[in-house]
Amino acid sequence: MRIALALVALLAVASPALAADGVGPKLKVTRLDQLPTPLPKPYNEALTAKQVDAQVDAAFARARKTGKNVIIDLGGNWCVWCRELAAAMDLPEAKPFIAANFEVVSVNTSSTNGKLDDRNVQILKRFDVKKIDGVPWLIVADPNGKVLASSSDVTDKQHETPQLMINWIAAYTPKKAKS
Repeated sequence: MRIALALVALLAVASPALAADGVGPKLKVTRLDQLPTPLPKPYNEALTAKQVDAQVDAAFARARKTGKNVIIDLGGNWCVWCRELAAAMDLPEAKPFIAANFEVVSVNTSSTNGKLDDRNVQILKRFDVKKIDGVPWLIVADPNGKVLASSSDVTDKQHETPQLMINWIAAYTPKKAKS
């Protein structure tokens, strides 16, 4: 599956028509250093585990009504990659696409002490994440909670541009949803 996603992302960059037709919106920003600054800090570090659970539950409730998929973005505000992904998702071309197809919940799971999974461990258990090997770690699930993807691949070496990050996400667009 990883190879297939990398191929889709590679084709999207090589062919702007493909990027604009079903893979994901075509972004004007082509490099990470072109993202608007300051980069967003998407993770609310003050939320309790109960509040985080409520946010995730609410996202799934909305998704069941709208047919959108859910993205649970696990990471920390100290993480530049996490903040760059948030900035890419917030770009004018990407934001409406994300909003039309996904319910997004950012969950702080890591701290600056080098641990990637020492916060909100109940979310990791809920989605059977045994180990986080990098952040951001995205869990993409259908409205009923079936996990479609669970990985840090969105910012791996094959996805180091805003366009490739959005294309990775777009691969999990619900079939019936429209952007």
